[in-house]
Amino acid sequence: MDLKSSTILITGGTSGIGLEFVKQLTDRGAKVIVTGRNQETLDNTKKLFPKIHIFQSDVSNPRDIERLYAQVTQQFSELNMIINNAGEMRLIDVQDSSKDLENITREIDINLSGTIRMVHQFLPHLIKKRSAAIVNVSSAIAFMAYSSAPVYSASKAGAHAYTMALRLQLSKTNVKVFEVIPPGVNTNLQNDWVLQPNPNQMMDVDKMVNVAINGLIKNTPEIKPFLVKIVKLLSRIMPGQLMRFGHREFEKFKQLNTSK
Repeated sequence: MDLKSSTILITGGTSGIGLEFVKQLTDRGAKVIVTGRNQETLDNTKKLFPKIHIFQSDVSNPRDIERLYAQVTQQFSELNMIINNAGEMRLIDVQDSSKDLENITREIDINLSGTIRMVHQFLPHLIKKRSAAIVNVSSAIAFMAYSSAPVYSASKAGAHAYTMALRLQLSKTNVKVFEVIPPGVNTNLQNDWVLQPNPNQMMDVDKMVNVAINGLIKNTPEIKPFLVKIVKLLSRIMPGQLMRFGHREFEKFKQLNTSK
């Protein structure tokens, strides 16, 4: 992909991986459009990167996506890439009944339904372009169920499967379909967790996004750093052991969550 000549919409672009995408794509000369739920954080991002364009929008709300599409395609008819990055990850004990039925599916609404709806809404526009791309950000957890985050695990496994199917359906069009698959990354995603991850086992966000951008330039369909390649391999040859290894964290989380 020629990123310098691209106009790119990034969902969830005010923090974490999304914000780093904004930084690195802006540095490469792309025209960048940023969406997010919170207007204040959007305004702060605009102060950091004055050349970007911001739109308040919540990917879990279909009406917001419809409004975003109308506004963006009217103002930026040259839009040729969307990065579905908006996401949320929560540690959840399925025996904790404090969350209601609407709350419990929040990661599905944002991470999976939001991605599918964004693609469905913007695809008719993208498919008309000479060169276009859809970039879905999933997770290494798509290859292994992480018991401490069961709903997140389901959402990312779904996003991975959807992206593969989407790539096949669009293989004869000008729309390339990429999947960016991060490992654990040091971002604010984990700020509210009662059990904090070991930062030494996490990847720096600038390095992760650099891998992603190089993958886009090289037209690599599945973009994953070396650690994710190992996780994917282990998920094929020893899936049970891999999940049990991750499950150790759940016992620690459950103790901390119970004592809150």
